[in-house]
Amino acid sequence: QVQLVESGGGLVQAGGSLRLSCAASGSIYSNNAMGWYRQAPGKQRELVATIISGGSTNYADSVKGRFTISRGNAKNTVYLQMNSLKPEDTAVYYCNARLVTSRLYEQVYWGQGTQVTVSS
Repeated sequence: QVQLVESGGGLVQAGGSLRLSCAASGSIYSNNAMGWYRQAPGKQRELVATIISGGSTNYADSVKGRFTISRGNAKNTVYLQMNSLKPEDTAVYYCNARLVTSRLYEQVYWGQGTQVTVSS
């Protein structure tokens, strides 16, 4: 059973910073990609940033230059450093991972979500 556990959300003033963490645990054979998505009230879930096994990263245009995704030293962990936060960044942030487990094929897993609220 694979689990993704997120932490680091909270309330911050505009211009501030937060760091989100996500750790995947379970019978993981390989980690093909991890990333962060977010969903604001009344809106669809959208991509924020991803990082693949080779280290390449991809960002939504709205967060480029402000957010940085990185892998942790511990296996199967990912971080999202969020700087210069804006009220429009307010959303529930979800960790996402594409993992190969004991079933020997890739599956997509989601965390439970962590709330990020940016006040103006």
